[in-house]
Amino acid sequence: MKSEVHQWLTDHQEEGINLLQSLVQADSTQGNEAEAQQIVIDTLNELGLDVDRWDPDGESLSKHPYFASSRDNFNGSPNVVGVQKGTGDGRSIIFNGHIDVVPAGDREQWDFDPYSGKVVDGKMYGRGVTDMKGGNVAMLLAIKALQNIGIQLKGDVIFQSVVEEESGGSGTLAAVLKGYKADAAIIPEPTNMKVFPKQQGSMWFRVHVKGRSAHGGTRYQGVSAIEKSLAVVDHIRQLEKKRNDRISDPLYQNIPIPIPINVGKIEGGDWPSSVADLVKIEGRMGISPEETMENAKAEMEEWLEKLKEVNPWFEESPVRLEWFGARWLPGSIDLEHKLMNTLVSTYRDVLDEEPIVEASPWGTDGGLLTEVGSTPSLVFGPGVTGMAHFPNEYIELDKVFEVAEIMALTLVDWCGIEES
Repeated sequence: MKSEVHQWLTDHQEEGINLLQSLVQADSTQGNEAEAQQIVIDTLNELGLDVDRWDPDGESLSKHPYFASSRDNFNGSPNVVGVQKGTGDGRSIIFNGHIDVVPAGDREQWDFDPYSGKVVDGKMYGRGVTDMKGGNVAMLLAIKALQNIGIQLKGDVIFQSVVEEESGGSGTLAAVLKGYKADAAIIPEPTNMKVFPKQQGSMWFRVHVKGRSAHGGTRYQGVSAIEKSLAVVDHIRQLEKKRNDRISDPLYQNIPIPIPINVGKIEGGDWPSSVADLVKIEGRMGISPEETMENAKAEMEEWLEKLKEVNPWFEESPVRLEWFGARWLPGSIDLEHKLMNTLVSTYRDVLDEEPIVEASPWGTDGGLLTEVGSTPSLVFGPGVTGMAHFPNEYIELDKVFEVAEIMALTLVDWCGIEES
């Protein structure tokens, strides 16, 4: 069976490359996902899967505690799910991938059109090719390979092509709330062939720092919120160190800062000749798989209250913290979980080497699947982690087919096969 799967994938490389190229050429930034999703629907129909296409209901989703999106209207941004029913008595699995991509950014920094799907020296270039259309195609090829060599699985395979992962996971949340759950899930994000049983979570925060306005010619009569914001940023850095110093999990040993707190935006002041009286600091707080979002929030809130011990100004004018925008639930799967053992064993058999097992340096939809959908999830896929969201994003095509082979054989072991 292993040799048959390998041979089928080898013989159908051009087909897989063409599918990936067509998906990359379909710009699926937020609000533009329908064209790419139609390609997915056509592929699922060819495979004979039961296809469900729907636009998530923003009004209903917005009432859920883990809804996190910049929009509440998803008309024209469909979720797509295809179900291959098993013959029975087997474990079910979800293959979950997001179809949405981040914007291409400055086109001058790209050597090729970001939506060309250009192939050069065994690599395909384009926005979203590694994050994560390459992984999605690997999943589809895995299903197709087994079908074409006549393998019938006992367990159900649920393929999900969801929207909104880049903005907090509303597509996956909508799929969970519609009832799509399974015994386990694989998410083929660009892990560079590493296996991630743990994924950090994250959430966005905003800190309002007050000052006291004055004329710039007598700035000493005012209090600069800009200068005070520097003390706040330094204070947040100390919290980052404190939180990371207590992490001893060996899965993080190769990650310099397991759960960073990133300050990504600062704005303040309204006139060059005035002392700034308000600054807003916005950032992203990483969350360990071993903690809850609520506990992480509380720690940040308590830490910022200690600013008054650093500078008496903050006793008189405490900062105001708010949580806004995107957030991703942390998630983890037991290292001895059957799916972990199956994937690691299959990886070893296919590539004749040991996989690297680490914790994810970023958030995924795995937390939603695991915590809200009661579907233990791990992350494993082709694509270079450092290429996601970068100009000249690319994927090594050989890795797509290697992952497809590993996933196909993982399905056989996990779902079981119907003996003829």
